[in-house]
Formats: sequence, structure tokens, C-alpha cells
Amino acid sequence: MADNRQNTTLSIRTPRARVQGLGPSGHGAGHWWMQRVTAAANAPLMVAFVVIVALMAGRPYPEAVALMSHPLAALILILAVISVTLHMRLGMQVIIEDYVHGKGLRIAAVFANNVYAVIVAVACLYAILRVGLSRLA
Repeated sequence: MADNRQNTTLSIRTPRARVQGLGPSGHGAGHWWMQRVTAAANAPLMVAFVVIVALMAGRPYPEAVALMSHPLAALILILAVISVTLHMRLGMQVIIEDYVHGKGLRIAAVFANNVYAVIVAVACLYAILRVGLSRLA
């Protein structure tokens, strides 16, 4: 007759403590929330962004610089760039994780995605600050 008893060891750890840290538990929820928050922030920021760009259309350069030098306009543009690039990075990361199956290729693609998002954000922020602060010089 075979012994059907399981080999159990006595532990004072709870079941949750035994599995905590195993697998992706908890990682996806923060990512999901951040994507929703940036999506919600993008709606009003993009409306304001389009209004600011429309106000600059057809104006001479000094007037456009004067508009971008206004602190509220510069702040809206900066927040829009940060929110959009973060949302873009998160969305592309989800696509990469879902559809790129090779581990090495996935790591390289996520890294490239992060580098691209940083380059885009830095370039846009530099342009906004350069134009916005040029009036002060």
C-alpha cells in the first residue's frame, strides 16, 4: 500500500507570505492604473495643446514666442508632453510584452522603447523651455 500523505513542513508563514514575490502579482495593477490616469489627463491637455498651437498659427515668430512664454501656456505644454510620452511608453510596453515572444528580443525592445520615450520627451521639453525662456534673455 502506498503512503498517500503529503510531505508537509511546519511553517508559521501564511499562505500569502509563501507566494508573495512569486510571479507578476501586483506589477500589472500599477501599470494599468498609470495608463488610465495618463489617458484621462491627456484628454484636457490635448484640447489645451491644440488651442495653444491654433493660437500660434499664422502669427509672426515674436508673437508666438510671447504666447509660449506665458507661464500657463508653457506649463500646459510641458504637462502634455510628459503625459503623452509616458502614456506612449506604457502602451508600447504592453504591446511588446504581449507580442514579442523571445526573451532577449523582448528585453531589447522594452529598452529601446524606454530610450525612445525619453529622447522624445527631452527633445520636446528642451524646445518648449528654449522658446519659452528665450524672451527672458
